[in-house]
Amino acid sequence: MQRRKELLLALWVVGCVSISTSAGAAGEATRKIRAAITSISGAMVPPWAAHEAGIFRRYGLDVEVIAMPSGIQGMGALIAGEVAFVQIAGGTTAGAAVGGADVKIVATTVGTLLLNLVARPEIEKPEQLRGKNIGISRYGTSLHTGARIAMKHFGLEPGKDVAIVEIGSGDWIVGALQGGRVQAAVFGYPATSRAVKLGNRVLLHLPNLNIPCASTGVSTRGDIIRDDPDLVKRYLSAEVEAIALMKKDRAFTLKVLSKYLRTIDADLLAESYDIQITKYMMKVPLTTTEAVRSVLDELAERSPKAREQEPSKFFDDRFVRQLQTSDFIASLYR
Repeated sequence: MQRRKELLLALWVVGCVSISTSAGAAGEATRKIRAAITSISGAMVPPWAAHEAGIFRRYGLDVEVIAMPSGIQGMGALIAGEVAFVQIAGGTTAGAAVGGADVKIVATTVGTLLLNLVARPEIEKPEQLRGKNIGISRYGTSLHTGARIAMKHFGLEPGKDVAIVEIGSGDWIVGALQGGRVQAAVFGYPATSRAVKLGNRVLLHLPNLNIPCASTGVSTRGDIIRDDPDLVKRYLSAEVEAIALMKKDRAFTLKVLSKYLRTIDADLLAESYDIQITKYMMKVPLTTTEAVRSVLDELAERSPKAREQEPSKFFDDRFVRQLQTSDFIASLYR
């Protein structure tokens, strides 16, 4: 009961987005499940699109999708059995697994760190960050990984040359940047767009570093993979179909983004669509050994146990591979 109260409180704090489908595939009883997204961004939109287009129903699923303030809370909800699937950074899942949690990545929808290092107007060069504070959402998230990679790229040592500070959601980080609590921050879209419109500048677009990374995707518990593989297949089929729809139907996707990102800013929505969905969201969301190895290498800086781990222990790609080899994914783009 206490766990339930804590979860509900977390959802209330961030303005929980709660949506559910009401009917299943014709002639079938629907499976009621819960899933979570872990930031308000375009990279998290596949479950929302699957709901809005009625795709979940076609796979016999009644899905309630809830918004969590960060990957740490989302992973906690998954481990506790509050949700069956979570849209989350691969690094958060790997970190939990290294710590003993029975969780795995089952799809990677964005295979690079689609983040930006954004600084206040007075910070014109990376070396000016020395002795400053860098804002992120929570330790152990993809933003934390991105901040550490960005600092190392510029020859700065996190914890010594710069301080990495937990802030919360993307909008909170933008607020901290504006208020001077932090002098730079790492976030994705649309937070980057909002920050730049306020006069801040992008110091580094992390995809330019060409680092393969299980940045954003779908994770679930090991017991669901073992005991209910059909559920995993159906959920991922719906997500893959939603991704195809988003890539093909710009007008539909902009409406979904506007609704769930809670903005009517046309420039912001267009940038989120063009970058997060058109350019970087993967048609075939396969998790690779290289993408997970990158996650583990970074994780090892904080958790030495990750250093010698075999990447294949942290993901199960059989479901996406089945969708690929069966011609299901290719058929969505014909």
